[in-house]
Amino acid sequence: MDVTAKPPTVKPPHADCRAVSEILSRVGDKWTIQVVVALRLGSRRFNGIKRHVGGISQQMLTRTLKTLERDGMVERTVHHSTPPQVEYTLTPLGHSLVETAHQLAHWAATHRLEIEDNRLQYDARSS
Repeated sequence: MDVTAKPPTVKPPHADCRAVSEILSRVGDKWTIQVVVALRLGSRRFNGIKRHVGGISQQMLTRTLKTLERDGMVERTVHHSTPPQVEYTLTPLGHSLVETAHQLAHWAATHRLEIEDNRLQYDARSS
């Protein structure tokens, strides 16, 4: 028996939860879904995305696009022209997020009044 062999690495059960939580935090932030939705119909340049996503700063849009590119949801294409033009396009992974966001938005719209009523009832009991 080889005593120098390393035991197999066992991943703690909460490791997957942390990874999933980090991804959910990313896609659930204020800007990610809005940027993804802005790109759902095709490529856009930076300022086109900025116009579509009201209230986002240039710095936050840059940060969001870089994060989405790093995660493989957005592809950045530089067109070598004068001046250089950059376009952003959703990848298949990004398109799959659009579908999920649409389902979540539909759920929220369907249950909005029920949730608002529950909040009013809760607040009345808590007063």
